[in-house]
Amino acid sequence: MISLSGPPATNLLQFFFLGLSTVASPSRAQLELHVPTGLTKLQVVEGKEVVLPVWYTMPGEMPDAQPSEVLFLLWFQEQKGKDPDQVLSYMNKVLSKKPRASLVHDMPSRNVSLLLQALQEKDSGSYRCSVNVQDEKGTPLGNGVKSIELNVLVPPATPSCHLLGVPRVGANVTLSCQSSRSKPLAQYQWERLPPSSKVFYPPVLDLVRGSLMLTNLSSAMSGVYVCKAQNMAGSAQCNVTLEVSTEPRAAVVAGAVVGTLVGLVLLVGLVLLYQRRDKAPEELANDIKEDATAPRTLPWPKGSDTLSKNGTLSSVTSARAFQPPHGPPRPSVLTPTPSLSSQAVSSPKQPRTKEIPPQPVSLSPGGVSSSSLGRMGAVPVMVPAQNQAGSLV
Repeated sequence: MISLSGPPATNLLQFFFLGLSTVASPSRAQLELHVPTGLTKLQVVEGKEVVLPVWYTMPGEMPDAQPSEVLFLLWFQEQKGKDPDQVLSYMNKVLSKKPRASLVHDMPSRNVSLLLQALQEKDSGSYRCSVNVQDEKGTPLGNGVKSIELNVLVPPATPSCHLLGVPRVGANVTLSCQSSRSKPLAQYQWERLPPSSKVFYPPVLDLVRGSLMLTNLSSAMSGVYVCKAQNMAGSAQCNVTLEVSTEPRAAVVAGAVVGTLVGLVLLVGLVLLYQRRDKAPEELANDIKEDATAPRTLPWPKGSDTLSKNGTLSSVTSARAFQPPHGPPRPSVLTPTPSLSSQAVSSPKQPRTKEIPPQPVSLSPGGVSSSSLGRMGAVPVMVPAQNQAGSLV
């Protein structure tokens, strides 16, 4: 009896060596492997389990004969571009296997079917079963190899739905739908739910890319649109709500902003205008004409007028009050008065003199002459005049 110990690669080489030795003796090749017709290619959905059915027989053996052979069994997976990967082995009555893999029947048995559970996409590939049988003395009785193709299908993952474009009346939008995982590739179907239900077909629908083109939108096209991604393993769906607006949303927002700004500007303008109207009478009454000419020096008599205690003039009257009752008229002049009221007071009459021009008399408190004030260090002061209405000019 041959003992196959060591790493799987070494065991595999030893197993092939045993097969070659059997082929070298055709008279001893009495083993036949069997796979049911139609089960050489299997397709199973991910997450399920599958049985790869294989058994062997010994031709020429009596029907009631008890099996006395020693079995050497190997199951391994082959994928393109990769080295063979051992999945299960039974040698010297010792079973070695990977997780999720097992034999359907307990050994010893001529049914060497392989059971794979909780299938994953990576389990796809070609599974090769190699059987070598010896008698109790270690004499090879035969060998055989059979392959079964396994394709693990993956149902579509839940797709993602998106709306591309601005849904307003007269515009065009695109509804996109894409599943991130699917084997084989999913195909997509779009439909609109009631009350205005509709199923869409090419050319507006792209079955492979999952896009739906909606042109010349109208309000009647609003609703819930459902996308279904499906393949032979299953299906999944998502939905998107389409609301068609009657006018551009950006224009509505811009109009609201502009209207608000215009309203604020008008409100501020009204407030400023109201405040200006309240202040206009006061500013007009207190307005001083800066371009008015200074009054001429008046020929005041001594003691005719006096300053008030605070040194200001409070009223001005016409120079007509200083004209004598007889004589030629003189031009009008303005004369300050010492009172604090706005009432005009005429100055006392001046005696007539022959051909002597009137002498200007400086304003002095208490009847003091101008010459005396000059010796005392007094300074002449220019006093603004008033018009006949009483306003300063």
